[in-house]
Amino acid sequence: MTSPAQGTGTLGSPGNTKAASGPRFGKGLRTAQGAATRPLQQAGEMLELLIAVLKSAITNPFGYWGDVREQMFDTLKLCWLPMIISCTAFGFGAPGLQGGNIFLLFGIPERLGSFFLMASVREFAPWINAMVVAGVMGTAITADLGARRIREEFDAMEVLGVDPIRTIILPRVIALTIMTGLMDVVALCFGVFGGLLAAWELDANTNAYFGNFWNNATTTDMWCSVVKTALFGLIIGVVCCYKGYRAEGGPIGVGRAVNQAVVIAFAGIWMFNFAFTTLMLGLNPDMQVYR
Repeated sequence: MTSPAQGTGTLGSPGNTKAASGPRFGKGLRTAQGAATRPLQQAGEMLELLIAVLKSAITNPFGYWGDVREQMFDTLKLCWLPMIISCTAFGFGAPGLQGGNIFLLFGIPERLGSFFLMASVREFAPWINAMVVAGVMGTAITADLGARRIREEFDAMEVLGVDPIRTIILPRVIALTIMTGLMDVVALCFGVFGGLLAAWELDANTNAYFGNFWNNATTTDMWCSVVKTALFGLIIGVVCCYKGYRAEGGPIGVGRAVNQAVVIAFAGIWMFNFAFTTLMLGLNPDMQVYR
């Protein structure tokens, strides 16, 4: 019987090893390329979802406000207490006591009020508010939409001629946008209250604390804080609805989508906050001067 020729690709031959190594490397390269392009693809799909939501809301602004009201109530019911506790505790601890001790070294603990305009109004109150909304309401929305997806409810709605984006996603995005902006007002109040507790701890005068705060506060500071936080809510709504709407892989896939939604929402908020605050201070340089 004639033996197989070497290099023809038979099992155990050197030719077979070379033939197998090529596809394995190509598969790994394709996997790496897919991993590199997948975030960009998902970012584009999120932008496409945002455009579809805005188009549906603007072209036909009727019929969904009842669902929006219910989602706003759920957001307020679930988020108001952890947001108040977090803003007060954070304001008292990090910027309050630590920042106040620096002012105390110079004998001016009352200047903590002017510091809290930057610390609370511009930074940590909107940030903590958005973190709470993303962690509480954003995860709930992603889990809800993900469960609907694996039960094929969205497919059934499309078969019946019902648009799931307008019926399910649109009210949630609008509700998060509005409520996150409105709750920022409460977050600002309790953030400044946490600073007041720190000022009392440092024996600072209450009237001087508020006097320094309002001497430095501007209308631009206040409305930019609310607008920025409302846009945080828009980011949270779009990201969490997208990850829930596109969930796959059964219950494990829903859990994975919830985890990814929170991480992407946090990252998006941090990047947008940096760009927004930089633009705001660049257009209003007088806001950086403390009086």
